[in-house]
Amino acid sequence: MTPSLPAPHLTLAVCDYPEHVPRDRWTRYAEQQKALGLSFVRIAEFAWSRMEPRPGEYEWAWLDEAIEAYADAGLKVVLCTPTATPPAWLIRAHPEILPYDREGRIREFGSRRHYDFASPIFREHSRRITRVLAERYGQHPAVVGWQTDNEFGCHDTARSYGGASAAAFPGWLEAKYGTLDALNEAWGNVFWSMEYGDWAQIRLPNLLVTEVNPSHLLDFYRFASDTVASFQAEQVAILRLGSPGRFITHNFMIFETGFDHYDVAKGLDFVSWDNYPTGMLEFFSSWMPDEIKTDYARTGHPDLIAFNHDLYRGLLKRPFWVMEQQCGQVNWAPFNPLPAPGAVQLWTAQAWAHGADTVSYFRWRAATMAQEVMHSGLLRHDETLDRGGLEVESQDLTAMPLGSVPARVALLHDYESLWLYDVQKHAASLSYWAQTVTYYRALRGLGQDVDIVHPDSDLSGYALIVAPALTLMTPERAAHLEAAAQHARVVFGPRSAYRTVSGRTPEDGQPGVLAELLGAKLLNFDSLRPGLSVRVEGPDHACDVQSWAESYRLTGAETLYRYVDGPQSGEAAVIRKGSVTVIGAHSEELLRAVLAGELRAAGLSPEQLPEGVRLSRRAGHTLLQNWTSQTVNLHGRELAPVSFALEAQA
Repeated sequence: MTPSLPAPHLTLAVCDYPEHVPRDRWTRYAEQQKALGLSFVRIAEFAWSRMEPRPGEYEWAWLDEAIEAYADAGLKVVLCTPTATPPAWLIRAHPEILPYDREGRIREFGSRRHYDFASPIFREHSRRITRVLAERYGQHPAVVGWQTDNEFGCHDTARSYGGASAAAFPGWLEAKYGTLDALNEAWGNVFWSMEYGDWAQIRLPNLLVTEVNPSHLLDFYRFASDTVASFQAEQVAILRLGSPGRFITHNFMIFETGFDHYDVAKGLDFVSWDNYPTGMLEFFSSWMPDEIKTDYARTGHPDLIAFNHDLYRGLLKRPFWVMEQQCGQVNWAPFNPLPAPGAVQLWTAQAWAHGADTVSYFRWRAATMAQEVMHSGLLRHDETLDRGGLEVESQDLTAMPLGSVPARVALLHDYESLWLYDVQKHAASLSYWAQTVTYYRALRGLGQDVDIVHPDSDLSGYALIVAPALTLMTPERAAHLEAAAQHARVVFGPRSAYRTVSGRTPEDGQPGVLAELLGAKLLNFDSLRPGLSVRVEGPDHACDVQSWAESYRLTGAETLYRYVDGPQSGEAAVIRKGSVTVIGAHSEELLRAVLAGELRAAGLSPEQLPEGVRLSRRAGHTLLQNWTSQTVNLHGRELAPVSFALEAQA
């Protein structure tokens, strides 16, 4: 009889930089990492200048020795391609590699991510360094996987507004449209006499007198995204050939918008992302009120973190890694508070509950040089365990079993809708992320596990499908959603189906090809400045609406809520046709009320959770989480401030 194997559990890792410290630290650090319960170490994402200090002259002895030190300690190595930091000799020999910012200025050497994805010269050197790395370490027994590059798009680097990208964009357009007549029609260039008579006349959509044509911008964003995807695909293909049997991943960024992540993730074994909860709250959530930022300054907001976990689990619909996990204060946000006691453990547990198989802390020892000396590590500068390291040491975070996240709710998200929404927000207080995350927060506050998935993906198996801001609509997508509505309840948010695939509006008005499914046509929309609101009423509930309010002319739907004041008074604000509901007004209170009803109708059980308290389920367990500074009671359990409890489901 074959003995049963123990169930796999969460593993922990760390990002380390042997090139930053003397060699006599390497063995000791590796042994300490293993003793702390770590299993993996990620290295070398910024080490190109040490690998190749001069053109074609490679120095591998230091990396050989470092990898052996980790291996001798029983650690597995995730090795990175170092292309996020092309060295000075390459840039000075080929300055045409450098990217341009939105103001048309060259972005110089002296930091990181200083390359244009479209540069043929840089692509050649990227392939070369990736190939020699794969040839040297691809079969090393300690090297179990690869990370490509580092944080595509960080520092607004997915798009270059000049140089190689400017040269390549017209050719991309010609391949897409074939004729200038087709491009001019798709973009509506007769407007403002913007028609082109030669491909060479087309420039990038920046440095204009006033607003950019949304269709022009949409295609530039698509071009830039395709360029990132092809860059990624080149590295993946080389690593597959030179390092068979090893995994390949990439560490994506918080709320990054510069490329279509679904396309760029293709070909990876799993997705990773870099989680910095307090920095995210300060730097990436401009739509959140200051009082919320203050309340969650030392933990980050649970739903912002969870949204990114679920987003990255959904790219490939499989478990993911957190490749960089904050373990103390960061150094790059406007304010950088010291995290609350227990926050590092809570972040690790939450990542597991949302589908992370491995959590890797950034970094081992705090940097003693250059741009990141104010950033924390598991070790302080003096090599003693910092607060985050002590939290990892004090609790067995690896006892959590791996398995699936049993989400019955799907939230639909796509990057083209994001780009189109944000190019013409019409309401400064709203953005695509603000609207989408508001729906997500409502669902999480009702105790639901959520899959974030592409609208064109397989939607079978979900009881409730929520599309908060599905701005771009095609006939194929409309048919797909109509089929989904046959087995699930579907909820749409404001500005659904406002645009066609070219970025124009439907000729027969919004929601165009979605009109039959929704049973309504758009009547008007109202952009509400801060302090201006309108009121909606339903049969059992009334509330105020902020930021956005749109109304409908019904062609088969029924009215659930209507406006009772303002210029749309008496008109429909929330409508339903069969299993499909449309919420036309932006209000957290309204969302909670409507979504709670939809969850019940879908056979799910909404549970109104207290502010800052969350539930997450995975692998037959429920993680109870308290993100507040007060003791709370949940499901008969007392949770101390900033803590969690793991319960086996009955």
